[in-house]
Amino acid sequence: MRLTVEQPVRARLVSPGFPDLPIRPTLRYSATEPFAVRIDFPAHVSEDERGATWTFARSLLEEGLDAAAGIGDVRIEPCGRSRTIIEFHAPHGMAAIRFAAASLRRFLQRSYAVVEPGRERLGPELDHGLLSLLDGV
Repeated sequence: MRLTVEQPVRARLVSPGFPDLPIRPTLRYSATEPFAVRIDFPAHVSEDERGATWTFARSLLEEGLDAAAGIGDVRIEPCGRSRTIIEFHAPHGMAAIRFAAASLRRFLQRSYAVVEPGRERLGPELDHGLLSLLDGV
């Protein structure tokens, strides 16, 4: 059984007043972090030219495919029937990336084959840590 999913996708960096810039981020999911998805951006679109990785909840991605979701650093919303916009907010600015919704849905389905929704486990280390913090409460 595969424990990770990697899926390069086509996307566009959307900037008002400038032509859209085509980019090739990679979507990642791992059974070791079952609640999270990652998007790795190539070096040429990052400020320091080292690339950038954003991590956020898999459930946020699922929710944002059908309706506007997110109130923090990552916000997702449908853009028509076939596209989805993901906004990444940081102290130095915001980036809006437009994805084909079908690519994001395919990635989610592949992640569900690794860990089904509702079957995510936090892991024994976290379970033990929570037990010690709560001390029998």
